[in-house]
Amino acid sequence: MEPTPNLPVRADIVQLRDGTHIYTDQLPTAFQQQGPPPVVHIHQAPPDRTGQRVALGTGIGAGTVAAGVYFGPLLVGVITSMAISLAVVALVAVATTWGLVTVVRTVAQDGDQAAKNLRKARRRSR
Repeated sequence: MEPTPNLPVRADIVQLRDGTHIYTDQLPTAFQQQGPPPVVHIHQAPPDRTGQRVALGTGIGAGTVAAGVYFGPLLVGVITSMAISLAVVALVAVATTWGLVTVVRTVAQDGDQAAKNLRKARRRSR
């Protein structure tokens, strides 16, 4: 006996929760839809699903939404890490600049004092 190929499921056949298949015209009235499905507005969606509903509503695939759900937190982590690294680099740059300016001012003041002392010594030697 040969295995049967995977045939596409007909649109008028549904699978119930217990795993059995049934034709849609034989469904109990509780399962039959009376009209169009209810519309769920974006502001009614839970916060973690709003982006997904917007994305799926625009027609992009579920794979893109899944990638956004997976890579979204990773992207936030990477950006946070980069911001922390840049903040540390900025702090080191500020500390280095402050120290350099302090040293230059001190040396300049000592240099000015040394120049004044040298001028006084030259005047006295004349």
